[in-house]
Amino acid sequence: MFERLGSYLDGGGRGIYISVIWVFIGAIVGVAVGVVGIAFHLLLEHATAFRMEHTGMLYFLPFAGLLIVWLYRVMHMENDKGTNLILSAVRTNDSVPTKMAPLIFISTVLTHLFGGSAGREGASLQIGGSIASGIGRKIKLNEKDARIITMCGMSAGFAALFGTPVTAVIFSMEVITVGVMHYSAMVPCIVAALVASGMASFIGITPAYYTVHWFPKLHASGVGSVLLLGTLCAGVSIAFCMIIEQTAKQYRKYIPNTYIRIFTGGCIVIAAALLLGTRDYNGAGMHVIVRAISGQAVPFAFLCKMILTALTLGAGFKGGEIVPSFFVGATFGCVVGPWIGLPASFSAALGMAAVFCGVTNCPLASIILCVELFGAEGLGYYALVCAISYMLSGYFGLYKEQKIMYSKTEPEFINKSVH
Repeated sequence: MFERLGSYLDGGGRGIYISVIWVFIGAIVGVAVGVVGIAFHLLLEHATAFRMEHTGMLYFLPFAGLLIVWLYRVMHMENDKGTNLILSAVRTNDSVPTKMAPLIFISTVLTHLFGGSAGREGASLQIGGSIASGIGRKIKLNEKDARIITMCGMSAGFAALFGTPVTAVIFSMEVITVGVMHYSAMVPCIVAALVASGMASFIGITPAYYTVHWFPKLHASGVGSVLLLGTLCAGVSIAFCMIIEQTAKQYRKYIPNTYIRIFTGGCIVIAAALLLGTRDYNGAGMHVIVRAISGQAVPFAFLCKMILTALTLGAGFKGGEIVPSFFVGATFGCVVGPWIGLPASFSAALGMAAVFCGVTNCPLASIILCVELFGAEGLGYYALVCAISYMLSGYFGLYKEQKIMYSKTEPEFINKSVH
């Protein structure tokens, strides 16, 4: 009996020791990534404000593209895989170069400053993962621990930029191998995310939060409408992933030279913005998301954003796809919701979560995201719309290095890469 008790104490003591070490490492990563993430956030905000005040900045987008390609070539990162490299690094322990962080930082700010249609959270994952991986090499972590610290960086980067620390943690653990989560990373990831988001709040960066007007009570007709909306959003998420992928393929096929490709892509984005007669689709479009959650959206805004984002990222500009997925889902839900019996504001929130879930294959992170962004009042509906979008969106996704370990419709191990 005493021998067994001693073994339990030894195991618990080791667990406490490991926890303390990881809390310390998580805090270091949170501070390091938090500082860079805060600077990234502030620069993006200033770049967006400057571009909206000086609309002529858009006409210099092709030249900003040339600078981006030159920077990546000078740093010998021409074949950079972006967020996909971060995902593969956690799963297979690929090396993440530290120079990825400054490159994606500068190039994303340039893309936003001159009006490229792109997000920012994908860039924050690269920044956080790159910095954390560099810290891991400095302190000589072994292969397994190096994977954990990379997830810490992803969590901290996402949390510092968007102010949703719990979502950041769940997303970083869930997105790599859907169906198998590295729970050993939970403590350091939570610490890193809380430190980074706390630093952002301390200097006055307000966490993202949207006020949803009128939550319908849980009843049969509401459930039916949410099921229908989730089904439609699954289709939209598939379309978004296919448009992103095919646009990039066509760019590479017909314009193999990277300089000509990005310059041409910049010109196409300019022409599209002039043709549409609005700059709502340039940059991240956070103001459009706010309008959609308040119940106002242009009928085809979601389609325009998908196309402009694909034209921007496919050409070689840098940024992310997560905020564009928010834009697409919120505007689509806002427009479609009233047709199927849902309030426009509430259906915009549902659509935002459902499309995000469909393109990332992260249902748990999507549900937590709803709670952090909108509150828990409509939690049952949020869970339902995310579940149906996840199940019906098939094996499509934004990140080709993502693995889906279990079938979406059967309890079967499949270990399948996304399309």
